[in-house]
Amino acid sequence: MRAPVRTLAGLGRVRISLAAGLSAMAGYVLAAYSAGPMVFLLGTGVFLLAAGASGLNQYQERHTDALMERTRARPLPSGAMTARGVLLLCGICMPAGLLLIFFAGGNGAAGIGVFAVVWYNGLYTNLKRITAFAALPGALIGALPPLIGWSAAGGNLTDPALLVLCLFFFLWQVPHFWLTAVRYADQYSSAGLPTPASVFSKRQLSRIVFVWIAAVAVSSLLFVPVGLTLHAPAGYALLILSGLLLLQGGSIITRRESILACGHTLKALNVYLLVVLALFFADRLLS
Repeated sequence: MRAPVRTLAGLGRVRISLAAGLSAMAGYVLAAYSAGPMVFLLGTGVFLLAAGASGLNQYQERHTDALMERTRARPLPSGAMTARGVLLLCGICMPAGLLLIFFAGGNGAAGIGVFAVVWYNGLYTNLKRITAFAALPGALIGALPPLIGWSAAGGNLTDPALLVLCLFFFLWQVPHFWLTAVRYADQYSSAGLPTPASVFSKRQLSRIVFVWIAAVAVSSLLFVPVGLTLHAPAGYALLILSGLLLLQGGSIITRRESILACGHTLKALNVYLLVVLALFFADRLLS
């Protein structure tokens, strides 16, 4: 039983899909100032949509995945699932996710969900084969789940708070993508995929990644003036978290020779996002 569950979890990249669902729920709570059954319905819908898009992405990249040690254990290159089986699951998860998003948030939220799939599977996945800078347009994917949540809650789409929220998630995606690509640069190169490591020197790359991390940390400090956080403790927590993230990010400059082994910074970036999401929920729901 454990093996099939692990296979399905790998196909849907559960942790990433869960983060997308939580981001959508955060957008909903921030716009609605409350949580109810619909927020959980929305989160489930975004999770299913993200998991289905992940499976479709793995179908699209099954040949290059087989060339990299990092990805050759995925369901398709490992033979744990057939291409037909993957497409069948994607054909179930994505429509089901969109249907739940529609029930929770209406046409607008569902439309953003469709756009997310087109952008991720139609544009970003193909750009990865062409340019080392695919993460820049691809980072828009990170901003779409909170936008779905905000729209589903009936929030004003011209609200400056929404712009700051989406900016934060957009900025977070870039160093996340690049740190992953840089960490496995040799494997990406062997698979014929361009990465920033093939364009910049280690010194240049360490500085560029740090600038993106600094932008993430600074953007989170804008939550307070635009009203995304309402209580002083949340603002202080963001200040501390941003400082810690900057310290960790600075390590890739002071130890630039180890830029290709930057797992600690990647983990710190992931933990940072989860803590920020927790702060959003706590700040809104305890107000």
